[in-house]
Amino acid sequence: MSESSSSSLPPVRLHPEAELARDALSTPLLSRAARLARWAGPDTRVDAGGALVEEQLPAAAETLGLTGDGAAALASESWRIAVDAGLVDVVDEEEGTVTAGEDLALLAGGSPHDVLGVWLAALETVLADASVPDLDDLVAAMDEGGEVDLAGLDWDPEAEAEFLDGVLGNLYLLTVSEGGPGDGPVPLPALAASMLVPDDMGEPTNDMLEQVSDAMMRLDDQFRLLEPVGLVEYQPVDEALMADTDDVVAESPAQLDEADVARYGMVRLTPLGRYGVRTRLLEAGFEAPAVGELSDKGADALLDGTAGFPPAAAHAETEQWLAHREPLAAARELLAAARGTDAGAPLRRLRCQQALSLVGTEAGPALREVLDDAELGGLARVWLSEHGASDVPVPSQAMVFWLTIDTVAAQLAAEGNSEELQALVEGLAEQHGGFFAAAWRVDHPATADVLEAMGRLHPDKKVAKEARKAAFKARSQQQG
Repeated sequence: MSESSSSSLPPVRLHPEAELARDALSTPLLSRAARLARWAGPDTRVDAGGALVEEQLPAAAETLGLTGDGAAALASESWRIAVDAGLVDVVDEEEGTVTAGEDLALLAGGSPHDVLGVWLAALETVLADASVPDLDDLVAAMDEGGEVDLAGLDWDPEAEAEFLDGVLGNLYLLTVSEGGPGDGPVPLPALAASMLVPDDMGEPTNDMLEQVSDAMMRLDDQFRLLEPVGLVEYQPVDEALMADTDDVVAESPAQLDEADVARYGMVRLTPLGRYGVRTRLLEAGFEAPAVGELSDKGADALLDGTAGFPPAAAHAETEQWLAHREPLAAARELLAAARGTDAGAPLRRLRCQQALSLVGTEAGPALREVLDDAELGGLARVWLSEHGASDVPVPSQAMVFWLTIDTVAAQLAAEGNSEELQALVEGLAEQHGGFFAAAWRVDHPATADVLEAMGRLHPDKKVAKEARKAAFKARSQQQG
């Protein structure tokens, strides 16, 4: 994966490691490699590169139950995976002898994490293979001395690997994003287009469509290789469409109907694939959170960590965090972590409010304890009222306005200039005739920023002008 230390991705929901380990052991590629590793013995011979000598391939294929023309090649590939994944060790290169590798025992007696480590090693080998050109192309590019002419082949190994990494990264992003396909498949034309067609391009040009077609053909070959290792489930491109490989996608991917799209290939990351791609993203320096990672951390880590989560993921993470705690203690910890005047505080309080909505009435005493708190008193009154309390003190006007500014500041941080926020801004200006005349005086660090945003968002020019004037006054008051 290409390195990026600051890029953050939506959180992924992973299956338990024990379940993923079982999936890994049952993948065709790793299970075949393990069978060959157990079959190998003192008489097994390999060449200088560690590959099985040709005379041994029939016996290896028979061990795997393989027959037909491709049996020997598949047995050879399975053996190479066994060597690369540490299931077999070459102990004497001159003699060409082997012994069982240390990692072979992990498949039977190791922890689920150990098993997944072996699978990841096998995955790296397959990904490297997937970035190598077709065998026929390699043969055609050989010079008289048997060396491959890379320039003549028009193949850049690093660029090919980066392209496949980018495709898998996009597939991961589509899979984990709210509103994406989730566990459903992604059309191959759309995935190829996501790598090549600029977001601001209207109708793709013929040249761009041709590039998408070429990319699809490369991806078709690559996903066929990646399916046996369990990374993806793949429905290949319809063979009938291969007849004219120069024009596989004659139309923009967006113009294809559902039946046509399926013929052009469909791919989805398996649960194991989500684990594998996320691991590689983490190693490349990406922030790729997983739901549940914050469950054993403090409330401050929960509120900060879920600040950028989409709503459903934040909800799921908070549910897991609360499941490990007694309700009243959890509520007190959340409220303490929600305090602050820094730029992230409004969003922390919003996440706190959302978390407290998942706590039952046992949290009531914690909310009553902060009724007089300048930062939390308004939030506490809302919670108590929503939970049926009849003796909730009426908030002062100052507290109402402070809570309003805090809420809008949190929504700005969470969503930016969204339609929902615009509707909230219009509602505030309509319900409170003198809102801006009073709001600029609110002693909140975000007052000026919120009023400026309201000026941007409100469609009525007169109201927008009032908001901007109020923002100017608030800014002057802060500076004074």
